[in-house]
Amino acid sequence: MDSVVSAGKRVVVKVGSSLVTNDGRGLDVAAIDRWATQIAALREMGKEVVLVSSGAIAEGMQRLGWQQRPKEVAELQAAAAVGQMGLAQVYESQFAEHGIRTAQILLTHADLADRERYLNARSTLLTLLRLGVVPIINENDTVVTDEIRFGDNDTLGALVANLIEGDALLILTDQSGLFTADPRKDPSATLVANADAGDPRLEAMAGGAGSALGRGGMLTKILAAKRAARSGAATVIASGREPDVLVRLARGEAIGTCLRARTARVAARKQWLADHLQVRGRVTVDAGAARVLRENGRSLLPIGVVAVDGAFSRGEVIACVDERGAELARGLTNYGSNEARQILRRPSGDIEAVLGYMLEPELIHRDNLIVTA
Repeated sequence: MDSVVSAGKRVVVKVGSSLVTNDGRGLDVAAIDRWATQIAALREMGKEVVLVSSGAIAEGMQRLGWQQRPKEVAELQAAAAVGQMGLAQVYESQFAEHGIRTAQILLTHADLADRERYLNARSTLLTLLRLGVVPIINENDTVVTDEIRFGDNDTLGALVANLIEGDALLILTDQSGLFTADPRKDPSATLVANADAGDPRLEAMAGGAGSALGRGGMLTKILAAKRAARSGAATVIASGREPDVLVRLARGEAIGTCLRARTARVAARKQWLADHLQVRGRVTVDAGAARVLRENGRSLLPIGVVAVDGAFSRGEVIACVDERGAELARGLTNYGSNEARQILRRPSGDIEAVLGYMLEPELIHRDNLIVTA
């Protein structure tokens, strides 16, 4: 049987605090090794995997000897700083057993809301995947304040799926999936095997708080699935204690709850970009670049630009117009207006010589561009 995981190439796996820390008793090295083994198997199947892991605060609490999750932000940040050391060390050592390199990425929601930082994070993650590295992402709990109090890594996992255009978000939790009611209170509750992400009925089923260790409950997972679906990613919520759960999902087995995106990935990605389009400036392109944009939706290279208008920064939205002033496309620019003026009419190979650095070879990458003509 085909599934969203078996059909997808790029997946984001999120594991919660209770799983990573064995319900707060310290980092569960055996469990982390099992996930590393399964992710290695997924890579053998040709899949790219990004891991979003909770557990820094819980591990820090254990190392500091704290029995209760503190409420003071400074203490939470301190716990995260202490716990992050152990978390990264264990992941690195367990993946190394399979000959896999890892990279630690600490993000906040603000990193993905700011367009310049969004592009920087996207470029880094896609480069790591191209190099065969498994990025391990956690929220940067040592510096944030609002997210550490109200945030959760389910949301971060969805934002990462949006960021890298993931095909599927796999949320591993200590529950078997979403039930029609809380199975701990209602013995008649049944598992929801399949549904559409964003179905308002799901939120009523998922009411309830998270565990003592984590901040997320089933509701945050439902909302994360809704967010991931905006860029076309499906979400699977399943038990992280289910044997070989990642491998079995990748082979097409139905496990847990599958929340499908209603819109195809490419169309949803374009719509997601369209929702953010407030034009900050424009570039005029020559006839050749205009034809490539209009007919093929290809990336815009600096050599095809003949004029730059307005003041804009990297990551802001600019319009691409032809030499008669007709709009052809809009997209997120990899260079600010001052930089763009210096490199226009230049081949990409000259960018570093002109600016002293090269962020990207394209002025606008095709993945961040919408043809409007």
